[in-house]
Amino acid sequence: MKAVLCKAYGPPESLVVEDIASPTPGPGEVVISVKAASVNFPDVLIIENKYQVKPPLPFSPGSELAGIVKAVGDGVTAFTVGDRVMAITGYGAFAEEVKTEAGRTLPIPAGMDFATAAAFGLTYATSEHALVDRGALKSGETLLVLGAAGGVGLAAIEIGRILGARVIACASTDDKLAVCRAHGADETIDYATGDLRERIKGLTSGNGPDVICDPVGGPYTEPALRSIAWRGRLLVVGFAAGEIPRIPLNLTLLKGCSIVGVFWGEFTRREPQRFAESMARLGRWYTEGRLKPHISETFALERAADALTRMANREVKGKVVLLAEA
Repeated sequence: MKAVLCKAYGPPESLVVEDIASPTPGPGEVVISVKAASVNFPDVLIIENKYQVKPPLPFSPGSELAGIVKAVGDGVTAFTVGDRVMAITGYGAFAEEVKTEAGRTLPIPAGMDFATAAAFGLTYATSEHALVDRGALKSGETLLVLGAAGGVGLAAIEIGRILGARVIACASTDDKLAVCRAHGADETIDYATGDLRERIKGLTSGNGPDVICDPVGGPYTEPALRSIAWRGRLLVVGFAAGEIPRIPLNLTLLKGCSIVGVFWGEFTRREPQRFAESMARLGRWYTEGRLKPHISETFALERAADALTRMANREVKGKVVLLAEA
């Protein structure tokens, strides 16, 4: 089978595509014939040795996939050969066949195609965990989303609307903001051209947002935090801008606010029951037509480097997906 391999840490163009042996499932594992795998920002970081997860070389990047169960190991009762499934693997998804724990595998919701299934789990589950569990976002509150045109950002917009919040989306170009509006944003801010604090102040009558979802970091975190409402919650989801902000802690005192970490991967490991409940809730919302993943481009598996380069250059709106049979 073919697999995209990282044999030495470096940029996306350093990846290679090679034929390797098909995997065999061990106890509690399944092997999936991959139909689609989506690209996420951690995939860029992991091949450059900048991510908290550091698999041994060589490895295949890719953290989520969808496909058909090819084989099951001893003790697996939840799945049988031929089942349509999606899986969140952490790494290893950019291959024609993938072995993973059955516990990290989920049935694809009815009516969902493989590309959508591959683009669904990580971003929506991250945003749901952030807003519901960590941010306790309530109906009638105001949600500010930074990096709103990315996968996590668009998911946050949709989930925020489901929860009854007023959603302000922030992104860096007009076309990205148009996608945000199409997914339900009530208001938008172009933070590349305007004064972020002044725009937040104007859109919230000076009160500020109750919850800030921040998967970006970099130069926008502090001005957003300075604008937060009394008792507000800043959700630290990631640092796609490449810079980890250094926040003056006196701001939390002055605003009576909280800075809340969102480590979704660790949440799934430590609290599997709550993770299962989260995924079930997201599945219901999808079948009700309330969640609509945005796939801006698809690439053949062999073009994984091109897809990762677009992600690294922050040119992606929503998600990009690799198709194993393109």
